[in-house]
Amino acid sequence: MPESLRYIQAVNHALAWALDSRDDTVYFGEDVALPGGPFGATKGLHKRFGDRRIFDTPISETGFLGMALGSAMTGLRPIAEIMYADFAFVAMGQIVNQIANTRYSSGGRWTAPLVIRMQQGYSPGACAQHSQSIEAYFAHTPGLRVALPSNPDDAYQMLRTAVTSDDPVVVAEARMLYPTRGEVRLDAPVEPVGGAKVVRAGTDATVVAWSRLVPVAVDAANQLAAEGIEVEVVDLRWLNPLDFDTVAASVGRTGRLVVAHEANLTGGFGAEIAARAADECFADLRAPVRRVAAPDVPMPAAPSLQAAVVPEAAAVVDAVRRTLA
Repeated sequence: MPESLRYIQAVNHALAWALDSRDDTVYFGEDVALPGGPFGATKGLHKRFGDRRIFDTPISETGFLGMALGSAMTGLRPIAEIMYADFAFVAMGQIVNQIANTRYSSGGRWTAPLVIRMQQGYSPGACAQHSQSIEAYFAHTPGLRVALPSNPDDAYQMLRTAVTSDDPVVVAEARMLYPTRGEVRLDAPVEPVGGAKVVRAGTDATVVAWSRLVPVAVDAANQLAAEGIEVEVVDLRWLNPLDFDTVAASVGRTGRLVVAHEANLTGGFGAEIAARAADECFADLRAPVRRVAAPDVPMPAAPSLQAAVVPEAAAVVDAVRRTLA
């Protein structure tokens, strides 16, 4: 039977499953052991699994991601936590040049079956160096799988999938989703990597979103339904591998497309979806593709200023109305 869990609890259950079911799994990062994780994701795991399986590292993302790669190449399946996704930038050499290229550079003799788990996006009071949504950087890099769960069940299922993948996986969670609650299928079989989902059926327009913008898009769709406008919402879930077939099928049904994400507009992954739609769905589109995203400014810390920057349901509603006009 599904169990009602908050998003952060689902992450904790997935980590416990990985450590309990796989002797080759280890977990490390800053404040993940004795403190139980900066957001509580690893609460109770150190007591259960001990120092050899879950341990704290120095404040050196470059160092412990290099350790993750070395241990992955020599028989382990490490999960490395980056406290804030923004801190990944100090270790991009390890992630982009080394981890992503291990299989290719070694001609398949080596693999890097590791998970880089991080949380991203805005939260009230968080400054510009702690609020970025950086999924497009990783989706641009061949060799990396990129997962963005939007609900507690996906947080559990997709993290388990990442742990069992033979390729390196970046799992980027939205910090603002951690308190949300939903039904989680704890006894479900492990899913394969990839796959988008239609989370709300509709006939008038398609909204493609991922991570925090999925519930935002569903909220917008429910508001528009009161006006007689039926919006189909597609949760992309994985940016690599990209399931564009599900997007194309939805556009074929509705004829209109809005892409919504929290990251900055320019160079965001929504531009890739819009370009693919123009290339592969041109005959089905009855209006230009619209994008909803944050403006190209650093994320302010003041909640009042954040409200002017962060895309919410009203922005999605407006974009759908414009594509229907």
